[in-house]
Amino acid sequence: MTKSYTAFFLLFILCWSGSSAQTPHSSDKDSLKDILKEISVHIEKYRYDQAIEDSHDLLNLAKEKNNLYYVSHAYNSLGHAYLDQKDSARARKNYALGLEYAQRVGNDTILMRSYNNLGNIYSEIPETTEKGIDYYNKVIDLAKKLNDPSELIIPKANIGWTYLDNNKYQEAYPYLKESLQLMDSIATLGDKNRSYFYSQIYMLHGRYFGHEKQFDTASYFFDKSIELAVADSLVLPAAEAYKAYAKMLEEEGDFEAAYMAQLKFNEYNSMVFESEKLRQMEIANARFSISEYKKNLEIAEREQNYQDEIIEKSQEKVIIMVISSVILVFILVFLYKINHDRRGLISELKNKNKQYKEAKVEAENLSLLKTRFFSTVSHEIRTPLYGVIGLTSLLLEEKSLGKHKSDLKSLKFSADYLLALINDVLQMNKMESNEVNLESVSFNPRDLLNSILNSFEFTRVQNKNELHLDFDENIPSFLLGDSIRLSQVLMNLVGNAMKFTERGNIYFQVKQIDGDKDHSKIYFEIRDDGPGIPESKKKVIFEEFSQLDNSNYNYQGTGLGLPIVKRLLKLFNSKIKLDSKEGEGSTFSFSILFDVDTAKAETIKIEEDSYLHEYSGKKCILIVDDNRINQVVTRRILEKKDFICEVAGDGMQAIELVKNGNFDLVLMDVNMPGISGLEASKKIREFNKIIPVLALTAVEVEEIREEIHDAGMSGIIIKPYDVQQFYQIVYKHLSIQRIVEEV
Repeated sequence: MTKSYTAFFLLFILCWSGSSAQTPHSSDKDSLKDILKEISVHIEKYRYDQAIEDSHDLLNLAKEKNNLYYVSHAYNSLGHAYLDQKDSARARKNYALGLEYAQRVGNDTILMRSYNNLGNIYSEIPETTEKGIDYYNKVIDLAKKLNDPSELIIPKANIGWTYLDNNKYQEAYPYLKESLQLMDSIATLGDKNRSYFYSQIYMLHGRYFGHEKQFDTASYFFDKSIELAVADSLVLPAAEAYKAYAKMLEEEGDFEAAYMAQLKFNEYNSMVFESEKLRQMEIANARFSISEYKKNLEIAEREQNYQDEIIEKSQEKVIIMVISSVILVFILVFLYKINHDRRGLISELKNKNKQYKEAKVEAENLSLLKTRFFSTVSHEIRTPLYGVIGLTSLLLEEKSLGKHKSDLKSLKFSADYLLALINDVLQMNKMESNEVNLESVSFNPRDLLNSILNSFEFTRVQNKNELHLDFDENIPSFLLGDSIRLSQVLMNLVGNAMKFTERGNIYFQVKQIDGDKDHSKIYFEIRDDGPGIPESKKKVIFEEFSQLDNSNYNYQGTGLGLPIVKRLLKLFNSKIKLDSKEGEGSTFSFSILFDVDTAKAETIKIEEDSYLHEYSGKKCILIVDDNRINQVVTRRILEKKDFICEVAGDGMQAIELVKNGNFDLVLMDVNMPGISGLEASKKIREFNKIIPVLALTAVEVEEIREEIHDAGMSGIIIKPYDVQQFYQIVYKHLSIQRIVEEV
C-alpha cells in the first residue's frame, strides 16, 4: 500500500477518539456515530463497497439532520475509500468537500483530518508535492495551537515520508527523527495504535539509513518495524516494511536475504487481496441467499434444490482453493529457480567482467606494442631509404649518366612511392591512437600547391596526363593552419587522380568562397576524366584497405589514402564530397576555414642562389651519423654546394670535434649507439650556445619534437628529405647564426 492509505488510517484512529470527545451526545448523533464506526471497520477490513454505501447513508442522514460535523466525516470516508481503490480524482473531490464542511463547523480535530487527507492526495503527485506538504504544515499549526503533541506525529511522519519518496533524504530525516521522539514521549495511545505508529516510523527510518549505506542501522529499524507488525497482525505495515527491507538488502548485495524478504512481502500483500476475494464471495453468496430466500417464501419445494446448489458451490470453492494452492506452490518453485539461475548469471557476469578487464589491459598493451613497432619499423626503413633517395637524386644530376636517367627516375619514383606507403601506414596508426593534432603555422598556399604538383611530375609524364591548376588570386598570400596535414590530403587526392587516369586531364581548382581580413574559407576541388567510381563503391572506398579494380597495376596502393583524407578533414571540421559517374570521371571537393596571417606584412624567402656566393667554400659543417651510406649521401649533397664537411661516426667523437674545431653548423643524427644525438647536443650546449645543431632523424617529428627542443637543438630535418628543402633549412640556420655573431 502507498503512504496515502497508511497515513490516513493512522489519522483516522486518532481523529475518531478526538471527535467522540467533542461531539455532543444525543440519540440522533449516537446513530451517526455508530454508522461512522461501521465505516471505519469496513475500511480496516478492506470492504470498500460497503464502506462507500455506508458513507452515502451517513452523508444523507447527516444532511437531513443538518449535522455538518458528520457531513464532513462522510465526505472524508468516501475520499478514503476511493483513494484506496486508486480513484484519485473522486478521492480529491470528496476530500475537498470534507474540508469545506470542516471549515464551516470550525472543529479543529476534523480540520486536521481534512488537511492531512488533502496532503496525502497532493504529496503523491510530483507536480503538487509542495502543495501536499503545505497541507501537512497546516495540520502541524493546528496541533501546536491545541498544544497536543500526539497530533504532531502523523503530519511530521507524512512530511518525512514525502521527502523520502522524492529522494530528498537529508530533508526527510529531521521530520522522521522528531516523529519518533514524539512517539517515545506520548503514553496516551492504545497498545495497537502505538505498534502501528512505531512500525511505520521504524520502517521510514530503515529506508533513510538504507539510502545512507548504513545497512546495520537500517536493518535494526526494519527488524523492529517487522517485529511489531507481525506481533499485532498488522498486515499493511508488515507488507510495507518487508518491501522496503527487500530493496535495501538488494542494494547491500545480500540477494538471498532480499529474496526471502520479497517472499514475505508477497505473503502479506496477498493477504489483502485474499481478504478482498473472500469479501466478494461473501457479498455474492449473501445476495444469492437473499434472492433464494424470497423465492422459497413463494415456492417451499425449491428449498432442497437450493441446499444442493449451496453444497455444489462449496465443492467448487474447495476445488478452486486446491488448484490455487497447487498454482502457488508452482509459482514458489518457479521463483526459487529464477533466483537460483539469477545468482548463477551474476557469478558468470562477474567472471566475464574480469575477463573483459584482462582483455582490455592486454589490448592496451598490444596497442602500445603496435605503436612502438611502427615507430621502430619506420626508423629502420626510412634510414636505408634516405640512402637510396639521396644517392639517386645525386646520380640524376650527373651528366655522364644521361643514358641511365630514365632508369634512375624510375628508381627514385619507386623509393618515393615506398616512402609514401610507409607514411600512410604510420599516419593511419597515429590517427587510430588519437595522436594527431593540428598545428597552426604560417604558410604560402600558392607555394604549397606548386610544390605538391611538382612532386607528381614524373607520374604525370608517365601516364601522359595534363594537369590544370586554377588558383584564385583573391586568396591571401599567407594563411595560418596545418600545412603538413593539408599537403597529405591534397597529395592523396591528386595522387589518386594521377594514377587512375591515363592520357587524360586533371583539374585542380582552389578558390576563396568566403572571407574577410581575418578569415578565409578556401574551396578545393580535384577533378579528373578517368574511369569514374561505380555507385556501389562510393562508400566502400573510404574504408581502410579498400581498392577499386584498376587496369594500371603499377599503382594498386594500400587503400589507405582516402580513409586518411576523411579522418584528416574531420580534424579540419570539414568533410570530403564525392561526385562521380562510372566512365565519366570523378570529382573530390572540400572546404576549410583558415585564419589569415595578417601580421606577416612581407616574407623574406631564403633563396638558394643568394647563399651560393656568400657561403661557397667558406662554411664548415660537421656530419654526425653512424650509418656510412648516409654519411656519404649527406656529404656529397653538401659538397655539391661547396661546403666543407667533416664526418663523426658517434656522439663522443662529435663532442670532441666541436670542442676542438671551428664548425659553422652540425647535422646530428638522433639515434646512434653509445651516446645518442640528444645527449651529445646537450653536452655541446654546455660549452657552445651559438652553433646551430640540426637534428637529422628518420623518427616521426611528433614523437621527439619536445625532446629535441629540450636538448638545445636548433631545428629538425626528417630523413629522407627533399634536397632543395634540405638546402633551405641549412642556409636559414647559417643565416641566423651570422646575425647572432654580428650582434
